[in-house]
Amino acid sequence: MAAQKLPNYLRTYRKRSGLAQHEVAFLLGCRNGGLVSRYEKRKRLPPLTTALACEAAFGVPVAELFAGLREAVGQKIRKRLLGLRSKLQDQSEGGRKSHVRHTARKLEWLAGRLGSEAAVKNPAA
Repeated sequence: MAAQKLPNYLRTYRKRSGLAQHEVAFLLGCRNGGLVSRYEKRKRLPPLTTALACEAAFGVPVAELFAGLREAVGQKIRKRLLGLRSKLQDQSEGGRKSHVRHTARKLEWLAGRLGSEAAVKNPAA
């Protein structure tokens, strides 16, 4: 089993860079290092523009900087994808031919997002 990821790795990448919190704050356009500290300690989630600034400053993708958060969000989305697939499969029973085709396209897209284990039969067939 893979080790659980930290919500973010901001401190790790800051330390690797040799920068102090106030220096990273300067790069991010923050007033002082206190905000960087709160981001590192996961007491505060940075806005998207700040997360993208972290990506630019450290040269590391946002998904890697916030790996644990990305993983948790991904798990929630996967559950919702499965739920949407179930709803669409229930709706695909009967109905107009154009509606069935449209639903089939959605189910095909969902199957691609969920992977091969989630392959569904084509209701338009």
